[in-house]
Amino acid sequence: MLAVAFAACAGGGSTTASSNAGGGPPGAGVAPVSTPTPVTQPSTIPSATPSATPTPGPSAAPANAAIRAPQGFLVSHIATVGGARELAALPNGDLIVGTLGSSIAIVPNAESAGAAGTPATFATLPDSPAQGVAFGAGFVFVATQHGVYRIAYTAGAQSGTPAKIASVRTGAIAPNSDGDVHTTSSVGVSGSTLYVGVGSSCNACAEVDPTRATVQRMAIDGTGMTTQATRLRNAIAVATDPSTGTVWAGGAGQDNLPSGHPYEFMDPVASHAAPADYGWPVCEENHVAYTSGANCSAVVAPALEFPAYSTIIGAAFYPASQGGAYAFPASWHGGLFVGMHGSWHSNGPIPIDPPHVAFVPFSGSAPATAVNWSNPSAQWNDFLTGFQTSSGSRVARVTGVAVGSQGSLFVADDQNGWILRIRPSSTATSAVHRR
Repeated sequence: MLAVAFAACAGGGSTTASSNAGGGPPGAGVAPVSTPTPVTQPSTIPSATPSATPTPGPSAAPANAAIRAPQGFLVSHIATVGGARELAALPNGDLIVGTLGSSIAIVPNAESAGAAGTPATFATLPDSPAQGVAFGAGFVFVATQHGVYRIAYTAGAQSGTPAKIASVRTGAIAPNSDGDVHTTSSVGVSGSTLYVGVGSSCNACAEVDPTRATVQRMAIDGTGMTTQATRLRNAIAVATDPSTGTVWAGGAGQDNLPSGHPYEFMDPVASHAAPADYGWPVCEENHVAYTSGANCSAVVAPALEFPAYSTIIGAAFYPASQGGAYAFPASWHGGLFVGMHGSWHSNGPIPIDPPHVAFVPFSGSAPATAVNWSNPSAQWNDFLTGFQTSSGSRVARVTGVAVGSQGSLFVADDQNGWILRIRPSSTATSAVHRR
């Protein structure tokens, strides 16, 4: 096991000891591929059989028995990396793991038929948490609390030397901060452009640092940094749609508002004219003003919604043309997998939303089902569940998600440091739609 010291809270992004990534209580170049096969009903994804029946081999450890995927999928525990956060798959089948410490890890042979190799330190950064990772244009990119780094990657390399290419959070914490200071950053790459999500310094405030609560856009060498999206409380789970090259980012709504609101979301931030305004903290959801007198008419209404406090950490599109020995059935291609850390908010002793992985069917470049502002569960299905017991205790806390070069889905957890691998093993059934 690779042990990585925690340099931030267990849930991500706050300088306090809360366990959430969307915000705790106060104090707390990919090349385009073919168009995805349209899927019109997210609750009835067709069953399908993969072209081959892959086997993980006798030495791939099964995942905790409580963790459940749809019938026909096999979940294995292939590695343990302390504080595992966002993930990036490499072309040769290795896996990069961002962490809550100052190092990023590599899991060699994550796409092997059997067990993966022993995790090792790929690079150590002079800043933490080194949560955000991405691969593209021949580089591994890392986003930390204060910087963006790139590491030249040669096929099969087991280590690399980071070079800082940009700085974020260069200014002060908001003078009226309520103490909910996010310290994590996320990174995505599309062709020759990087997008970096930078969390806020509060739950609800007016930032004085122009990089906080934003998505920054820059060239892959860090030059020309500009604001792509603003007033986005905790821009996390940056993911590139390989069909279009469009970069999406997740957003966590502020806390301490009416029960069940505001929803959490993902949106194609790169598709809007910059700087796209998401309205936080005065406007949320569908132009709803949470501050009296706020003008929300020009604020972006996101394309994909999830229940409040789901706490999005990682996301990955399943390529429409994905091949390989462990490719999912075609009915899953073109959709988006989203890793949810689960809420710290509770009704009594039970947290409101459990950790899970959601699957969002897409039709072309948009979710197959449009937003239903009365139902934030209308657009997606549960894919990986069982992380929370009936008593409210957590088996694991979902963080990063990535699709491997051979088609496996990888999911990380920062409670135990588990790296899970999901593959089709027989007839793969539909995901279960949350009612």
